[in-house]
Amino acid sequence: MLASASRPVVLVDGGSGSGKTTLAASLERRWPGKVTLLRLDDAYPGWDGLEAASLQLHDELLLPLSRGEAGRWRRWDWTLDEPAEWHDVDPALPLLVEGSGALSRANRALATFAIWVELDAATRKRRALDRDGDAYRPHWDRWAAQELAFAEREHPSELADLVVDGRQIVGR
Repeated sequence: MLASASRPVVLVDGGSGSGKTTLAASLERRWPGKVTLLRLDDAYPGWDGLEAASLQLHDELLLPLSRGEAGRWRRWDWTLDEPAEWHDVDPALPLLVEGSGALSRANRALATFAIWVELDAATRKRRALDRDGDAYRPHWDRWAAQELAFAEREHPSELADLVVDGRQIVGR
């Protein structure tokens, strides 16, 4: 079941450091009216949680919303390294979701529009480490491996309605 035009669901995906967060923030600012923005960084259950967040997005948020019900997502407390509170999402509001793993085949089937942000791995790594520094550096390789496995299985760039050149995304 596809999201209704009255409540669009837009997925923004790409590798870490590609510019998807900046793009989603720009879309949120320019959206005509109120919109819910979910950053999957808030929902990944730890550094090995890309797949789990993608599944949670489908099962707990997009699927209920597709039936006109309130969806929800669970925040991950990165400081305590444990699940935190649930957040309900208003089924009447448009939804923007950004993050690696957002654009799976199952999630795309429940969205109205999908964007893939393309950028080479070296530039993405430089951007991500410039942004997050030592907090991210020890986790880069294991996160990149999850992104690669997801991309090889789901082919998110092929599911996208629009592929954006991440080199054109500037600002934070």
